[in-house]
Amino acid sequence: MKIVVLVKYVPDATANRSFSDSDLTTDRVGVDGVLSELDEHALEAALTIADGEGEVVALTMGPDDAGAAVKKALQMGADSGVHVSDEALHGSDAPATSRVLAAALEKVAEQGPVDLVLTGMASTDGGMSVVPAMLAERTGWAHVGFAGEVTVAEGSVQGRRDGDSASQTVAASLPAIVSVTDQINEPRYPSFKGIMAAKKKPVTSYTLADLGIAAEEVGLSAAWSVVREVSPRPPRMQGEVITDEGDGGTRLVEFLASQRLV
Repeated sequence: MKIVVLVKYVPDATANRSFSDSDLTTDRVGVDGVLSELDEHALEAALTIADGEGEVVALTMGPDDAGAAVKKALQMGADSGVHVSDEALHGSDAPATSRVLAAALEKVAEQGPVDLVLTGMASTDGGMSVVPAMLAERTGWAHVGFAGEVTVAEGSVQGRRDGDSASQTVAASLPAIVSVTDQINEPRYPSFKGIMAAKKKPVTSYTLADLGIAAEEVGLSAAWSVVREVSPRPPRMQGEVITDEGDGGTRLVEFLASQRLV
């Protein structure tokens, strides 16, 4: 079984994230980047399903620095990596991203059919959760979203979705695209052995030309939506301390009411 895991290099959520002054896209240069923590759950699910017998391929799209996401995936246990990098990709929106990833999957499939694609439930920088469904539409494969548990057997995949009041089990024939939630597992940490082994694992790089996609069809100029204006988050105001002198409850209710919280 060949499993492809989509991994994304995102600005560190603990850093001071911002937008680029030049075009109001996410600043990926002036801040440290990491493998999206939500994608780590997808990678852990893939490694568990493969269990040393299947093949796990980490696929990313982004600038040169995005190779760090593939590197960590290899350290965690993925067998190989694919990195789509092209300057024209800068500012690509979700539709363009899904198109590029679909073309990259075709390239991966040339080395053997892909059975399953696993993704996180969202990217921690965008948070849209739409690329897996768009990718399924482009490939014509089945899509199972927001799975809290995934099992694969006899040419099909089964995912359990957990709601507020009930759980739903969805099954689909392979090949399929499945997004998983952060409740599915606890991702492993790269071991020293895994870190050393990752240095010898193959990583294939593709450009838009390799994928047969014209530069003007992706990127910021082709995006269906763009950011027009950005304003900084207002500074946190100092809180009000209420000293209870017998009327603390009343004053608290009055404050909450003034803020339209009750």
